[in-house]
Amino acid sequence: MKIEADIFKTYTLNENKLIDYGFVKEQSIYKYIDYILDNTFQVIINIDQNGKVEGKVFDLDAESEYINFRIKDITGSFALKVKEEYQLILKDIRDKCYDKKYFIFNQSNRITKLIIKKYKIIPEFLWEKNPTFGVFRNQKSKKWFGIIMNIDKSKIIPDQKGEIEILNLKLDDKNYLQEKGIYSAYHMNKKSWVSIILDETLTDEEIMKLVEISYGLSALNKEWIMPANPTYFDVITYIESMPIFSWKQPKNINLGDTVYIYLGAPYSAIIYKCKVTELDIYHDQKDRVMNLNVVKKYDQKEYPFSKLKEFGLNSVRSPRRIPYRLSKKLNQ
Repeated sequence: MKIEADIFKTYTLNENKLIDYGFVKEQSIYKYIDYILDNTFQVIINIDQNGKVEGKVFDLDAESEYINFRIKDITGSFALKVKEEYQLILKDIRDKCYDKKYFIFNQSNRITKLIIKKYKIIPEFLWEKNPTFGVFRNQKSKKWFGIIMNIDKSKIIPDQKGEIEILNLKLDDKNYLQEKGIYSAYHMNKKSWVSIILDETLTDEEIMKLVEISYGLSALNKEWIMPANPTYFDVITYIESMPIFSWKQPKNINLGDTVYIYLGAPYSAIIYKCKVTELDIYHDQKDRVMNLNVVKKYDQKEYPFSKLKEFGLNSVRSPRRIPYRLSKKLNQ
């Protein structure tokens, strides 16, 4: 990538500031001249009205353009010095005449503005080696729910090339991969994350619906569904005979999490919504036990297994997280 394109990549021109900085407008081009290395080299910077920057460096003694500083993997100390001085001029122009954008492409910045407006969260740029990678973090749980990265398109679609930006989101249903514009996650866990190319294939509204799902999955308190077999013991009498009851504790559950108790046949439905009130009240090498209290009881016709399948829950054989769409329905 050219030096100029790299420095101005995530910035947009504020044309009104160029004249005050020292640029002269010649037709549709703004021109600026400066000198480096004790006035032995002349720098000419041209900027068009779209903000595109073109620059040249001239060796005044040799009366010719100097291009050695543009060679990839420079080893000469003098060429490196010219490059450093040239970059300082470009960065000063950038900082004083351009406005910072979060990302490169229009849809990336629109989505960012929508996330900021809805969740009051700005992207975090965490990596010195990848300064344009921006992470969106749930401020309560401190967990990521999105990351925008600029990569080559071949990393997502092998037979295509060119710089793109993608949004990685955590989703809870592999069926999303069958939809247009959604791909197996780049550089993330492919079981739970996907990549969306921010190239207008999906509308902002469609993307924000998926952002909402990912944000919900990043919440501090999780929602679980846990099966119980009423043919083995009288689950209903056990649960309803006391305000707080004990239940086998799965891994990764937290205090305050929500637990939906699913009763097998003849009910085959969610019957209870509970809250985790205490963890590790008893445990040995094999089993841990937690305490739950009932928040709500459902009629078995409200959430039968046939309805759960409509929301992406295809089996209830062991404790598992509630799919986001089902969670949203249960919490209406």
